[in-house]
Amino acid sequence: CALLLSAALYVLKVFKQLALNLPPGPFPLPIIGNLHLLDIRRQDKSLMKISEKYGPVFTVHLGFQKVVVLTGYEAVKDALLNTADVFADRPAIPIFYHIQHGNGVFFSSQELWKTTRRFTIATMRDLGMGKHLGEERMLEELHFLIELIKSFRGGPFQLRFLNMAPTNITFAILFGKRFDYEDPTFLT
Repeated sequence: CALLLSAALYVLKVFKQLALNLPPGPFPLPIIGNLHLLDIRRQDKSLMKISEKYGPVFTVHLGFQKVVVLTGYEAVKDALLNTADVFADRPAIPIFYHIQHGNGVFFSSQELWKTTRRFTIATMRDLGMGKHLGEERMLEELHFLIELIKSFRGGPFQLRFLNMAPTNITFAILFGKRFDYEDPTFLT
């Protein structure tokens, strides 16, 4: 009887979530949600596979946490430029909060996110975002970041390296030169 009641409550919860007008996505299992669909080592590929069925904007359930996933440049651009206020109230993701302490364009929320987003968009436009120079700097830095990650040969590395690439792109655009990841000036 308790199992039947739990199943009924779960089904009601899922239908209530559907009423929230979230984008479509795979049906979640009790407790684990859609975690069974994700390869922890290659979450990006798992999410891209889900997007093949549900499109570039979809919902997944990571346990009890509902997450709207955006895949592809156009979906992210549309979300950040045309529906930005929707993202202002999103909950903090614990691992990203640990890394960024709630700061930055991607990991902040509410008023800080709105202010940071406005500043970033205005600054990037002023610096030529979307023009050849900005793209060239980003691709160059991506190459260095990929080589750095490969140097760990599949082993663990400090998450701070992921913060260093965007900072280095900004330095390269502003000052015309990138820093080596081991440069003491850059590290301070």
